[in-house]
Amino acid sequence: MPKFVELWVYLSATPLFGLTATLVVYVLAHAAYARLHQAPWANPVLWTVVVIACALLATDVSYQTYFAGAQFIHFLLGPAVVALGWPLWRRRAELRQRWGRLLIAALAGGIACSVSAVALGWAFGLPHDVLMSLAPKSVTAPVAMGVAEKIGGIPALSAVFAVITGLVGALSGKYLFDALRIPVTQSGWMARGFALGTSSHGIGAARALQVNADAGAYAGLALGLQVVLASLLMPLVAKWFA
Repeated sequence: MPKFVELWVYLSATPLFGLTATLVVYVLAHAAYARLHQAPWANPVLWTVVVIACALLATDVSYQTYFAGAQFIHFLLGPAVVALGWPLWRRRAELRQRWGRLLIAALAGGIACSVSAVALGWAFGLPHDVLMSLAPKSVTAPVAMGVAEKIGGIPALSAVFAVITGLVGALSGKYLFDALRIPVTQSGWMARGFALGTSSHGIGAARALQVNADAGAYAGLALGLQVVLASLLMPLVAKWFA
């Protein structure tokens, strides 16, 4: 046992600890996800977060030590988001025909996501900085942090809200769409994907890509539109109400 403890202390202090731990846990979680026929509740991102968080708490390893190795995965978030443009490029003819309706839908969806979150927080008496952290919850985490900083929120808290929002959307989207009787057709997949990307950003888009190519493409489009709209409009609206 003492030798095992010494080995663990050594491994946990190495720069590649966070990267290795994240990859191993995610691969195992994804294998279970595939065996369970991609059930929403078995989302590998969710279970990777849970397992890694529990392991860090149980072994008393600081987040800074973990992130020293895991930051390479964080860096890859940028190229991963850019890669979402490829499915859109393949559907550029469709986008030219629908760009006006898609822009209106993105604007309406973004307003609904932001206003509903802030209204609920206000109803529960949350302080102003927390409300401003809630406003960009449906934008991908790095952008949400930047927007929150501009409008008087707490960037770290906004990142937490964004991750939780993405996970909730990825877990509940299928059941909600089925309850709303959105058909499983090409147009239905487009609507499902666009809605999921609008409300649940990158995590929702990843879930959509796993289920259907059309849903994934439109989820990526919705994610990109929310990033642009939130970055441009939220600081203006916050200044107006200040």
